[in-house]
Amino acid sequence: MSDELTSQLKELAQAGEAPASVSGAEIRHRAVRRRRRRTAGAVAGACAATALALVLALNPGGDGTDRSPAPAASPTGTPTTPALPDVTVDLSRRVLTFDHIDLPISSGTLKSPTPTGRMTVTAKEAVKVTSSTVRFPDKDYTVKLPWVLELSSADGTSTTYIGTLTYDDNAPGKYERTNGWIGLRSYDAKWLYSRLRLGSVVDIEGTAPTGEGDTTGSGGR
Repeated sequence: MSDELTSQLKELAQAGEAPASVSGAEIRHRAVRRRRRRTAGAVAGACAATALALVLALNPGGDGTDRSPAPAASPTGTPTTPALPDVTVDLSRRVLTFDHIDLPISSGTLKSPTPTGRMTVTAKEAVKVTSSTVRFPDKDYTVKLPWVLELSSADGTSTTYIGTLTYDDNAPGKYERTNGWIGLRSYDAKWLYSRLRLGSVVDIEGTAPTGEGDTTGSGGR
């Protein structure tokens, strides 16, 4: 091949070669930026999907109304044992017990019995004026009773009192002398009045053993 032909072929080959528009370093830099954009796009997409799932969970109806979560159902309570009473009254023994101390009582007669059951102290009166407390064949006496505790049942059907049996201080512990309330000796009534509070629980049980005027039985601190 002649030198002229060889020279022409070289010029033709050089004319057909297109120089690279950018350098190799620039190409690598662009590749790194493309990878970063793809990674950022993937993270943004994951965040958007999480936010959408959260919105759907909080508002499943998708109607745009804010709804508070439904309240949890109230747990089924275990029945509790009734609280122990502060005071117990045993009509059959003619005894009221408070703080391990027995006080003699006089209660209602068989014709006017003292109501039984669980009672609560609903009022306290240092002096209570009451009628029909002492009954005689010809009339009823109105008397003043010191240190009175009013007792009421939970359903409100029964009410009675604990107070001082002023007209017969010998009856407590011996015989029935009231028309249904619970009578104490004066110093016992004052002592109990100072210690019980509103809401104190009193359990009254038993039946008066005899009728009015009986002198059997005993009791004391």
